[in-house]
Amino acid sequence: MATRSSDGPVLVLTTRTPHSGGDGTGLATLRFGPGTGALTADANPPPVPAEGASFLAAHPSLDVVYSADEAESGTVSAFAHDGDGILTALGTPVSSGGANPCHLSVHPGGRWLLTANYGTETAPGSVAVHRLDTDGRITELTDVVVHEGSGPVTGRQEGSHAHQVITDPAGRFVLATDLGADAVFTYRLDTDAGTLRQTAVNALRAGSGPRHLAFAPGGELVWSVDELSSTLTGHRYDPGTGTLTAVSGVPATAAGPGIVNQPAGIVASPCGRFVWVTNRGADTVAAFRVTGTALEPIGETPGGGTWPRGLTLASGYLLVANQHSGTLAALHIQDTGALDQPHPAAAVPSVTCALVL
Repeated sequence: MATRSSDGPVLVLTTRTPHSGGDGTGLATLRFGPGTGALTADANPPPVPAEGASFLAAHPSLDVVYSADEAESGTVSAFAHDGDGILTALGTPVSSGGANPCHLSVHPGGRWLLTANYGTETAPGSVAVHRLDTDGRITELTDVVVHEGSGPVTGRQEGSHAHQVITDPAGRFVLATDLGADAVFTYRLDTDAGTLRQTAVNALRAGSGPRHLAFAPGGELVWSVDELSSTLTGHRYDPGTGTLTAVSGVPATAAGPGIVNQPAGIVASPCGRFVWVTNRGADTVAAFRVTGTALEPIGETPGGGTWPRGLTLASGYLLVANQHSGTLAALHIQDTGALDQPHPAAAVPSVTCALVL
């Protein structure tokens, strides 16, 4: 095994999916220097082929990561990793239980993998549950729940499209955003059987197209990044019922009306004072200050490439995955929440997200 460098490994995910025109090689490791913001290629761990991979998630207690392999016959995969970012496949890819899985997360107890299947133009979105073995290996598919709903945006909302599935900070409810249905679905997970029971459907503004959620510290406020309306919405969250109530909204970018913008990644700061979002179209990362239940724009910074998709917090920086330019950039976070111009970006073909190991 190679000697570990002083800089930490960052696992980056690239994609070759036909619908995105990707030309990546799969899962690769970079080194990130938190003192300098430098991202450098790591020649030691070779890339792991993962055609169609589009999102990564880490196990809460094991050195295991999971990838959503986005295809019409979608799969999910598990990989063990060591301190140098070297990956070892844990078994073979298994069916995601639906089409085009685009997000996944591990339930806090570490026994269940949750996957959001975006679906297709004709097949609705869904959320799947897989049992995880004691070593993090993916075993049986225990449940699939299919979403119902649609919205007013032609070509994007003829049916449901699950886009994210996460567990709330209290570990009580599972929340799934649905871009096609303009809703957030709330479930209770049976942690013995691995089945989901729907407890609420939170209707969001028509045509907003919620993509991802980010909880503020404390768990009583949650932000949604709304892809189709290019907005951010603040919601009061009731941890006792898993329901959301919209209380504020703000445009995701100050770019002019000539820019068609689709926000994607969202991060809330651990201190609760700031929120950041990537803007695909404006090609910026926008910073916002939290004021009560509202967001106040601080400013926008170029994301270090084109079509910034994934956004990851890393030791005082934000790592920005610029899918179309094939670059991963590090933006330093100032004390005010504003972002510095990116350091020289690392070349990573078709990068969609990054995960700090």
